[in-house]
Amino acid sequence: MSLPAVANAIEKVRESVAAARTKTLRIGLVPTMGALHAGHISLIRAARAETGYVVVSIFVNPTQFGPREDLSRYPRPLDQDRSICGSEGVDLVFVPDVATVYPPGFETFVEVTQLQKVLCGPSRPGHFRGVATVVLKLFNIVQPDTAYFGQKDGQQARIIQQMVRDLDMPIEIRVCPIVREPDGLALSSRNQYLDPEQRRQATVLYCALETSRRLIDAGERDSSVLLGRMTELIRSDPSALIDYIAIVDADSLKAVDQLEGTVMLALAVKFGETRLIDNLKLSIPRL
Repeated sequence: MSLPAVANAIEKVRESVAAARTKTLRIGLVPTMGALHAGHISLIRAARAETGYVVVSIFVNPTQFGPREDLSRYPRPLDQDRSICGSEGVDLVFVPDVATVYPPGFETFVEVTQLQKVLCGPSRPGHFRGVATVVLKLFNIVQPDTAYFGQKDGQQARIIQQMVRDLDMPIEIRVCPIVREPDGLALSSRNQYLDPEQRRQATVLYCALETSRRLIDAGERDSSVLLGRMTELIRSDPSALIDYIAIVDADSLKAVDQLEGTVMLALAVKFGETRLIDNLKLSIPRL
């Protein structure tokens, strides 16, 4: 296994991508904040299978963290991440510092105004502005043909899709399925914050989503019934603090009363100081 090249400067990324394009290679980008796990690896493998030159960005983006969130303690195992990238055939790892992404005097931000107001938006003000801004910058730096995101961050993926559409960016957005632990917990870099008891308790999230799936398969279409059942299940664990549980149209992210078409069941729940999100995207046939 050879380690991939690492670029810290924007100019080096552009030179490397330009060289790949002279070989008529398609460019794939996997934006990450590092602490890579099997979920990220699934994105890298999709990029490796579909494009000829794969760039992984690793940047813990300060503008998407709130003042009481975990920016300072967010895991940064760069050597391990680079080793994973090497084993997965990544061509270039872009690891900029904060001053490279946000140089002195930086004052331009991007907002997808309606989609950022719901679900995680109210409890994380400014988060999606930070996400959209840094992703747009990465797109401008790398200029990929295809960029890869995970469905676990379903709202984020939808916001990026909207941004690309609204700003006429010639980039395909691929949203890849959630990767889960054997007990159903969605993989997340923040799972490592959970103590053993919280880790056990966190499986209730997937249990709630799967319970709703079974009810839907049995013909239930009333969102209030499904929301009530998920709430009941999660509240059965006294350590779980619900931020939100919602059923929304997968495109508009607006709440739905009756399930029809493509919907997303989404939730955010805290265990101790650790906030976890999960979702289930379903296509609902007419009865």
